[in-house]
Amino acid sequence: MAFDLSQAPRQSGRCALITGANIGLGYETAKAFAGLGGSVILACRNVQKAQAARDSILAIHPQAEILVEQLDLSDLASVRACAARILAQRQTLDLLINNAGIMMPPYSLSTDGFESQFAANYLGHFVLTGALLPLLNATPGARVVTLSSLAHRWGPIRYDDPHFTQGYDKRRAYGQSKLACLVFALELQRRLAASGAGTLSVAAHPGVAATNLGQHLPGVARWLMPVAGLIFNTAEGGAWPTLYAALGQDIAGGDYCGPSRMRQMSGPATKVGCSRTARDPEQGRKLWTLSEQLTGTHYLD
Repeated sequence: MAFDLSQAPRQSGRCALITGANIGLGYETAKAFAGLGGSVILACRNVQKAQAARDSILAIHPQAEILVEQLDLSDLASVRACAARILAQRQTLDLLINNAGIMMPPYSLSTDGFESQFAANYLGHFVLTGALLPLLNATPGARVVTLSSLAHRWGPIRYDDPHFTQGYDKRRAYGQSKLACLVFALELQRRLAASGAGTLSVAAHPGVAATNLGQHLPGVARWLMPVAGLIFNTAEGGAWPTLYAALGQDIAGGDYCGPSRMRQMSGPATKVGCSRTARDPEQGRKLWTLSEQLTGTHYLD
């Protein structure tokens, strides 16, 4: 059965932190959550754009509580600073939505020396989730929603060279980052369950949606992205799987949500399948070890 946002419960008294919420899927997710009465933390690299997004949401939902936090996922010092501020301000957190991402940019390294897509899409979220997990675990019914992609099938994860120092392929690097997001979400659920925590870890992907994510795509593909909503999903529709993963009353830990039509490219949100690699517990253990080694972050040991 496809998810219907109109049937989602009110979110009064609940708070969601959404990364990359100033535009695209993150903005639409934040707007929908605010419309259900929840408070939202827009965690974004560009504070001015986040403030403009906040003002736009408040124009639609004047009673909403919308906060802005600076967060650059490609800089682990920024990730840790943002998490420290949240920890100092709050005793609970209902939803962490790991949404922000970049897609197929020219080769570059992050502040910490990581391939840019692996850093912004995955490693920054690995560190952020670990830092905020005490708040989530202190909150009944909390969830972590991590955004993956159809591109998770483009992998694999290059454990011997995750930063593509031996030849950059932006498509494979993007696929690696999104496979890592999905492997992480499923491995996090295994570790949460083993620890006895009540927090759920789930994943979602938008299918093909009309967002700004395709700004680095080659040629015609880049120009077609803004009109993708005519054939596939709008940005609003692309956010439905995220909202289902976050709010669906039938969601269980480890579920993966995506569009229900055209081979998961468009349509209402439902639970979907993923690659065998993503489900492999050995992949989960290997990625977790690599992530700890790269970032120096350890949690749920």
